Amino acid sequence: MNLFSDPRLQQLAQWLHDDLRITKFNLAPASTDASFRRYFRVTYGGTSRIVMDAPPEKEDCLPYITIAQALLHIGLNVPEILEARLDQGFLLLSDLGTQQYLGALNEASADQLYGDALEALSRLQSAPKPEEIELPLYDHALLTREVGIFREWFLQRHLGLSLDDEQAHILTTVFERLINSALEQPRVWVHRDYHSRNLMVTAERNPGILDFQDAVEGPVTYDLVSLLRDCYIAWPNARVTTWVDQYRLHAIEKGILNSVNPAQFQRWFDWMGAQRHLKAIGIFARLLHRDGKSGYLKDIPRTFNYVLQVCREYPELQPLAQLLERMVPPRLDMVQGTVL
Repeated sequence: MNLFSDPRLQQLAQWLHDDLRITKFNLAPASTDASFRRYFRVTYGGTSRIVMDAPPEKEDCLPYITIAQALLHIGLNVPEILEARLDQGFLLLSDLGTQQYLGALNEASADQLYGDALEALSRLQSAPKPEEIELPLYDHALLTREVGIFREWFLQRHLGLSLDDEQAHILTTVFERLINSALEQPRVWVHRDYHSRNLMVTAERNPGILDFQDAVEGPVTYDLVSLLRDCYIAWPNARVTTWVDQYRLHAIEKGILNSVNPAQFQRWFDWMGAQRHLKAIGIFARLLHRDGKSGYLKDIPRTFNYVLQVCREYPELQPLAQLLERMVPPRLDMVQGTVL
């Protein structure tokens, strides 16, 4: 890692040295995400911390700070904010370790790891939201913008497809059905990216939870589907269905849900997943074409299969499955092959 070729890294090192009086330290990349934020692990004197680099002209650290403090207050294991330099976009955080859920999940570990993650999720959903936090609503406008990313960045930009009036009508009609299903669900605090790359395996208070700064108030199944139909790891449908119903029963016990039958809750979950996965596919394409990040392309086929799986199962969504099955696979194979 070359400080001299990275002005932001130079500025970060100077903040550690001059402001925090950490005179001898090592810096190494910790992780990146789909935003402009970067994370570095800084070690010094036998201590390990994380430094967030969030360029202030592109990222606002205040939501991260506000939500982190609220999540700590309700007992979730999120990074503690130790130091902040907001005008420069730097935060010094406690270190939750290096073991992501993604690398730890397997047939033997899944029930325990997901059990911990679902317990933490129920804590998030059942806790009263602090009065000082006004979470944005996952409303019709936001849900519509999200599925629009699929059309603009995946179908049109990535695959080079143009839709005729009939095809556009199918897309719009099914998108509206998915959005209405999301809006009829009970509203809770939504992490919004509650998946295996943002959950860390920790020895105590598992899991460690990252990347929560875009939290909103929205559908009860959103984080559940993020976790159990993860864009980065897939499980047999029967196993997912079992976890979903276990969570439904737990959520009723905790007062998160009123009594809701398994079929209705599964439908909410499935349709929420279709909306989320359409958005994710669009974002993966946008990360390539707008931001020059190609690493998420390999996750498009898995995520696209989730969409097809759900849309085939429900008559109201089948027109979208039929449309996408005709249009996407031939173009996807060709385009992905030239980029990967």
